[in-house]
Amino acid sequence: MARPRSFDEERALDAAMHAFWANGYEATSTQDLCDATGLGRSSIYNTFTSKHDLFRRALTRYMDSMNANQLAILEDVERSATERVRSLFDRVIDGEFEQRRDGHSIGCLTVNTTVELAGRDPEAAGMLERDLDTRLTALRTVIRTGQQSGDITSRRDADTLARYLNAVIGGMRVSAQGGADRATLQAIAETAMDALTVDR
Repeated sequence: MARPRSFDEERALDAAMHAFWANGYEATSTQDLCDATGLGRSSIYNTFTSKHDLFRRALTRYMDSMNANQLAILEDVERSATERVRSLFDRVIDGEFEQRRDGHSIGCLTVNTTVELAGRDPEAAGMLERDLDTRLTALRTVIRTGQQSGDITSRRDADTLARYLNAVIGGMRVSAQGGADRATLQAIAETAMDALTVDR
């Protein structure tokens, strides 16, 4: 008995997401997508209409998954603000070592897409901007909570600190792609934590 199409679409979308994640949009050919999903060219185009449509849906799936995991950490009111930020860094580092090949991480699909497409693909740029807004809002909220409780002592405003932490995370992901080891990423995270707890 044939499996429902919705199941096949979900499985194919996951496989395509990992292909784009590992190789980038331009470097992922239709044949690569066929190999990854186990679908023929006609099935891919009948289901997803185009490579770009498949990429858009794969990127959306990635963003939704990553944001769900990260927001669950940042919105955990049972923990202090610094504990939440530290836990986020730990999750980012663990993630980089879950997706690794030949001593290099494959990084973050969102960061990779920002570098590759943000300047020339308006649709992707819009998706990335909305994703960034979601992450910055969550970071600002936890930072303000920490500043109000005295857990975060930096005098810099929450928006600046949120953008700083986001940039640190992006830099950690790129460093992992370059082959940085776990100790290096942990040292970067600790330095960022110091920046939150130093009176400036």
